[in-house]
Amino acid sequence: MLNMKMKLLLIVFTIVCSLFFSCKKEDNTSPNNSSINKIMPLGASRVQGNRPNHESFRYELWKDLINGGWSFDFIGTMEDGASYPSVNNITFDNDHEGRGGWTSGEILDGLNDWLDQTGPADIVLFSSPGGNDALQGLSYNQAITNINGIIDALQADNPNVTIVIEQMAPGHSSIMTQNLTTILNQLQQDLPTIALNQTTTTSNVIVVDMYTGFTDSMLADDVHYNEIGAEFIASRYYSTLINLLEN
Repeated sequence: MLNMKMKLLLIVFTIVCSLFFSCKKEDNTSPNNSSINKIMPLGASRVQGNRPNHESFRYELWKDLINGGWSFDFIGTMEDGASYPSVNNITFDNDHEGRGGWTSGEILDGLNDWLDQTGPADIVLFSSPGGNDALQGLSYNQAITNINGIIDALQADNPNVTIVIEQMAPGHSSIMTQNLTTILNQLQQDLPTIALNQTTTTSNVIVVDMYTGFTDSMLADDVHYNEIGAEFIASRYYSTLINLLEN
């Protein structure tokens, strides 16, 4: 049974989710997008962000990629309404597929429609898989089934897609109950097996450790990143992406 803090978190997630539905982009994304290195940030509120209250890793990763001289295109049907400084006179690419409070099942249910609008991704950054399922006390086994289903859907849409899946950073130590800690630890163990089993001859599924070295000082609240946390997560993604991106 969820304690009072967990119930309050669920209320906050619900409010955030309803607020950010207004940030859905107009349908101006072409499935025929011919840019190279099309990257879809996929997940929930850690992808979405909510400046100035908490940060997404997307902006910090975008800065790393711009400063590294890479050609790439973030894709997604969503944008957030925050203001981001330009880098090298380039405006932040705000496209993403993050929805605050959404569970793995909800992401799975919406994914094919989003892909129809964006066209295939070359690389998907799958953030905090199963995190909201755990916070909402949903079935762990069902979350694993949903995670596999999300990977299946991405590979069906693009058999050559590369999927980078997080061993997620924990929430603040004050909310990490024994049950949440057990679930998080189990996910850390199960995700490499999922990645191994789901990798095909044309589609790599790669696990990135966002857990080791992550501390409470990197959080703006119980579960979301501050700027330091966003930079930490972005740096882990960047270290992986530089081995995956086309020149």
